[in-house]
Amino acid sequence: MLKYNVRGENIEVTDALRSYVEKRLNKLEKYFELDQDVIAHVNLKVYRDRTAKVEVTIPLPYLVLRAEETTDDMYRSIDFVSEKLERQIRKYKTRVNRKSREKGLQDFFVETTEEEEKKPNEFDIVRNKQVDLKPMDPEEAILQMDMLEHDFFVFQDAETNGTSIVYRRNDGRYGLIETNE
Repeated sequence: MLKYNVRGENIEVTDALRSYVEKRLNKLEKYFELDQDVIAHVNLKVYRDRTAKVEVTIPLPYLVLRAEETTDDMYRSIDFVSEKLERQIRKYKTRVNRKSREKGLQDFFVETTEEEEKKPNEFDIVRNKQVDLKPMDPEEAILQMDMLEHDFFVFQDAETNGTSIVYRRNDGRYGLIETNE
């Protein structure tokens, strides 16, 4: 069952807004076989130019679903994020479940760092994030990276137990960096 942690930045989260978020995201429950409660972290932001940004992160046991959308209307942003998450699940559901079954695990869908924008020649660390490295193969890591819409993904290689990184190359293909441990 999905539970919700709805926060607002520069906006008061009204009962109507919270109810709309829950209504839209409840449609995602049909894609999960959950034996425990999962918390959907929803962040609603309103900027000075009156644009509304919605970020949703749903950490699952071996996967993190994440989407964000910015429009000129909060309710439209919520709709778009909900649709984005649903597309992600439908697109990757078969592959994720196949990988789970190969490992003898139940069907389900890792925390990763977000890209940070930096000004050139600036080395200030503006965000620090810790991640739990889950054992997986490079194909699974690429799948997770694509689902999160990131350009890289850090993981523990299930074969070597070493830390590895997959990344998207400029030519659209993928690269793998393996550490010598």
